[in-house]
Amino acid sequence: MTCAVMRGLRRLARCERGQATVEAAFALPVVMVLVLLLVQPGIILYDRIVMQGAAAEGCRLLATSAGDARVDEDFIRRRLGAVPEQDLFHVHGGACTWRIGLEGGEASERVGVSISTEVKPLPLIGAGAAFLGMTNERGNLVVSVHVEQPAQPAWVAGDASGLDPAGWIGAWQ
Repeated sequence: MTCAVMRGLRRLARCERGQATVEAAFALPVVMVLVLLLVQPGIILYDRIVMQGAAAEGCRLLATSAGDARVDEDFIRRRLGAVPEQDLFHVHGGACTWRIGLEGGEASERVGVSISTEVKPLPLIGAGAAFLGMTNERGNLVVSVHVEQPAQPAWVAGDASGLDPAGWIGAWQ
């Protein structure tokens, strides 16, 4: 290569030296906003999964317990302990926002558990959610689940002595 060509290449390289920095300055805020938009749905999905599991276990407990609602609710609250006590996961400051509703019992045909809580949204998402009317009066998102199951399996209800434990004992003797 000749000296003139080499000088031209060096001059071109010097002109584009800060291009990557300028591109990063424009791209970085966009990438950060996209990450924030993905974090909040992930948090809400985690909450719903834990709440769904706790509600299903609560239904199983209701269908087999003696009817002590306080024990059943305490069991569900222990399962909900998997959700961190951070406002982004579950608003806990002041008073706990877990609301648990129990329906039915061992003698019922169906049992159900309803669980709801409040989640403090991230700033950017909170502004958008408030604009769309998706937040409550405190500016929090409400996450809720409801699980309903039959108290007894179909094979028990279909048998003549299925719902009568004394009949089971008589059948085995």
